[in-house]
Amino acid sequence: MTDAVDYFSRRLAFETDPSDVYAAQKAGDDLALVDVRGDHAWAQGRVSGAIHMPYREIAERARREIPAGTPVVVYCWSPGCNAGQKGALAFARLGYDVREMIGGYEYWVREGQPTENDEGLRERVFDPTVMVVRS
Repeated sequence: MTDAVDYFSRRLAFETDPSDVYAAQKAGDDLALVDVRGDHAWAQGRVSGAIHMPYREIAERARREIPAGTPVVVYCWSPGCNAGQKGALAFARLGYDVREMIGGYEYWVREGQPTENDEGLRERVFDPTVMVVRS
């Protein structure tokens, strides 16, 4: 039993999900939401309010752009992408309190949370296979 409690406690300390991140944004919580994908992915679409910092650039840019002590949440494409973990590791090495948004951009979009691209806000679409959709 202790192993399971330890395991799940540790996971929750380092992971979050799109619903919790969106709730934190709406509540005005102090956090930096960082999209660690490349330029083409960012241009195609991103979480509204995110900062674009590809994981390979974190070591050189983070301290200039994100104040020390700011909680950081990173995301990449989807559960099949490990760029979020690479980005989280880079922030952790710099001493940031960092969590990975599990599900990435894919689940943010599927849950109908606000997204944008270079033209502006995108239409919100709610996927009933990942959430309760109320009319």
